[in-house]
Amino acid sequence: TLSVHGQTSTPALEIVNPLIEQRADPWVYLHTDGYYYFTASVPEYDRLEVRRATSIAGLAAAEAVVIWRKRDTGPLSKHIWAPEIHYIDEKWYIYFAAAREGAPFDHRIYVLENESANPLEGTWVEKGQLKTNWQSFSLDATTFEHNGVRYLVWAQREPAIPGNSNLYIAAMSDPWTISGRQVMLSKPEYDWEIIGFLVNEGPAALKRNGKIFITYSASATDYNYAMGMLTASDSSDLLDPASWSKAPDPVFQTNEANSQYGPGHNSFTVSPEGDDILIYHARNYKDIVGDPLNDPNRHTRAQKFTWNSDGTPNFGVPVPDGPMP
Repeated sequence: TLSVHGQTSTPALEIVNPLIEQRADPWVYLHTDGYYYFTASVPEYDRLEVRRATSIAGLAAAEAVVIWRKRDTGPLSKHIWAPEIHYIDEKWYIYFAAAREGAPFDHRIYVLENESANPLEGTWVEKGQLKTNWQSFSLDATTFEHNGVRYLVWAQREPAIPGNSNLYIAAMSDPWTISGRQVMLSKPEYDWEIIGFLVNEGPAALKRNGKIFITYSASATDYNYAMGMLTASDSSDLLDPASWSKAPDPVFQTNEANSQYGPGHNSFTVSPEGDDILIYHARNYKDIVGDPLNDPNRHTRAQKFTWNSDGTPNFGVPVPDGPMP
């Protein structure tokens, strides 16, 4: 405990990477109650967990509470992927993707709701499938509010476009329903987005400096996985694809010198001291035996990021394992 001008303060717990082992697609949400809430894909792809702590570092040792398990058959029975937890209109929501036995890669987006103050308690109610404009492989839903409008951004396959998934945006009429037309913001097109698979997925929104940024991840989930970024003015029509510009190069990618491979599927939070924190997963080795999907060692990591003079985020490079610099 430090004494500063007669006041005692406890120094922030140091983050040691990997923060949480074998948790991919990590999502951290700092709530008004002072807790950081964490959820992510588990290696078994069979359940949804939530944990909380009063610091980011504290999430490492926090109890993981199972709040939902997959079905044995039918919809919601296979490959439970990439949950996100959000607090909207005094209720908690979890967005996640699920497929079914017999069609393990035919994902759809689903929503759970909890009215409890603490989402580790109470009852999670299934609100059902979040229906998009057409039915196809879809996942990685995220949501943000801007100027009184709530938006959903997600990844989905469009039959007329080659590849696995593009990014779409739509306005929402409630936390489990989109209204009107979904419009495409990005499709895999640059060389770094089409390695192994043609993928744009894992969007996360960040508002700052008069701009709205959407980061996303691209390519196969091995060491080629990398993060890209879309940018729009916060005064523009966010449902107009022309409002968005796409960075031609990755904004965060494999760093062999630091033994960090395939960083991506990120989220954003802030430290109690006000530092901006990037949450993401990565492996600490390059070569994977078999399908990367079956390799459990995409670990959750956290690091500070800064801002460039033009108002865009600077994520730097994935830091090495160990205490955060």
